[in-house]
Amino acid sequence: MSILCLLPPMWACCFSLLSPVILASPESTVSTISGSLLLVRKTPISQFSAEMEAQSPGITVVRVVHQQDLNKRILISLIVSSSLLGAILLFLLIFWIYKQKSLRNSNKQKDVGEGLSLSPIMDRINNIRLAGKKGSVPVIEYQLLEAATNNFRESNVLGEGGRGRVYKAYFSDKFLAAVKKLDGGGSDAEREFENEVKWLTKIRHQNIVSLLGYCNHGETRLLVYEIMQNGSLENQLHGPTQGSALSWDLRMKVAIDVARALEYLHDHCNPPVVHRDIKSSNILLDSSFNAKLSDFGLAVTAGGQDKNVKLSGTLGYVAPEYLLEGKLTDKSDVYAFGVVLLELLIGKRPLEKMSPSQCQSLVTWAMPQLTDRTKLPNIVDPVIKDTMDLKHLYQVAAVAVLCIQPEPSYRPLITDVLHSLIPLVPVELGGSLRVT
Repeated sequence: MSILCLLPPMWACCFSLLSPVILASPESTVSTISGSLLLVRKTPISQFSAEMEAQSPGITVVRVVHQQDLNKRILISLIVSSSLLGAILLFLLIFWIYKQKSLRNSNKQKDVGEGLSLSPIMDRINNIRLAGKKGSVPVIEYQLLEAATNNFRESNVLGEGGRGRVYKAYFSDKFLAAVKKLDGGGSDAEREFENEVKWLTKIRHQNIVSLLGYCNHGETRLLVYEIMQNGSLENQLHGPTQGSALSWDLRMKVAIDVARALEYLHDHCNPPVVHRDIKSSNILLDSSFNAKLSDFGLAVTAGGQDKNVKLSGTLGYVAPEYLLEGKLTDKSDVYAFGVVLLELLIGKRPLEKMSPSQCQSLVTWAMPQLTDRTKLPNIVDPVIKDTMDLKHLYQVAAVAVLCIQPEPSYRPLITDVLHSLIPLVPVELGGSLRVT
């Protein structure tokens, strides 16, 4: 509302405040003057003057003083009301300036976000995604990422990993993304960042998360991914909801989605790729619970032979031959997949802390019970217990047992795992099971 629109009501208000003072005092003056005129008509001037002079000497002076006092009162009232009006106008002016400034700042932030969606950077991202080009990911300016994440505000945090935090970024009302901010330096961090960019610029698959861009800003490195609304599998299983959003069918869908991603890496990439860090926190879920594999910082190429590489990964998921001997093959990923399958089945973490100095391995604890059909139903996650066909439960348990075999040669290929699980998943969720 414009301040000028408020002026007429304010003047009216001030006039209403002053009118009693202005109107009341002149009324007594008029009555006094009227009375005097009546006396003038009835009494000769000389007699009137003599009587008044005799009875009340100086009455004329008193009248003058009364008129001056009235003028002073009116003047004071005008000064007070003008001061009050000025103060109100000043307050409204300051308030209006503040509102305009806030509105400009708000529009500026909105324009930055919306401008990014129309910028050449976003055009490049969209063109690359539509064309399916490999080997090309745009560099995004740090200031744009800072604006999109609201200066990396705490309320925008989606998750936190060993290398840094992941923030929700608003590029426009219709375009959101996830920004992973990797803090700190070091050769390992730099190598993992470059590795991530290298692999995700080459890889395009429906079950592997898409890299939309990246940024190098001093010691800070940032990766921009597609948004995954349901977060990580780890948070779904072990977070506040404790797996309640994941039915048996959805868990099996997640399993075949991850298996499809691994099959692509092992069998369709040239050369083959070993992910080396398969775990529930690196499996992300979109709004429809489609699973996508993320975090390729540790990924390496692999041939048909064992490959000795520096030991990296997460305890609980690392295959025995890699942990003890440093031997890494595609079967190492199969072992980690088997551990994830156990998480989906049992609802427990790979390592459960028993005491401050002792942890229990899920694989070690579950293995004897997975092969016993009388005990198996009792170790299933209570959230999904008695919700599946027992034949399907036994088959999934058998696949998990094969994947976590200590000897790599006894483990199946990921392709065999995938074809074993597809018949257990309904058609509408990506499997071949027709539910009647």
